[in-house]
Amino acid sequence: MADTKPLNRKSKRGKENSLGPSFSAIRPISTPKTPVKNLPDAGLTKPLEVGTATDLDRRTMDRLRKGQLRPDARIDLHGLTASHACAELCDFLYRAHVSGQRCVLVITGKGLSREGGGVIRRELSTWLNAPSNRSRILGFAQAQPHDGGGGAFYVLLKRRR
Repeated sequence: MADTKPLNRKSKRGKENSLGPSFSAIRPISTPKTPVKNLPDAGLTKPLEVGTATDLDRRTMDRLRKGQLRPDARIDLHGLTASHACAELCDFLYRAHVSGQRCVLVITGKGLSREGGGVIRRELSTWLNAPSNRSRILGFAQAQPHDGGGGAFYVLLKRRR
């Protein structure tokens, strides 16, 4: 091993990346500044994102993404204010979970593209990650075109025990 030499790699900034005594190539990892109130259980549970799940096997999540798990119920939040839509969604998810439904379809609408999409569509992830809802949800994904495409989402609920 006496004849080995360290690799000289170029970093993204174009500087030479060496592991010399100065450790100049090591940069601290920045963490996003997410308010604690949006994270369920103050960060103990990983927040859900569109198309991902934490406590769900890959095969089931793929089936959800592909629309192979058919929705048992649906809610249309078109035309509601954000606060009213949030309340309706929370109530709907509670009733669906209590009645034993597994997959539900939440129709948010696409919103105006020049404004970055609709308010309800943008806020859905935050509402689903609220502690009252997060305890019932395994994952969610954008719906297939025949179910609403970019303006709707499949939500997979946990089994009631």
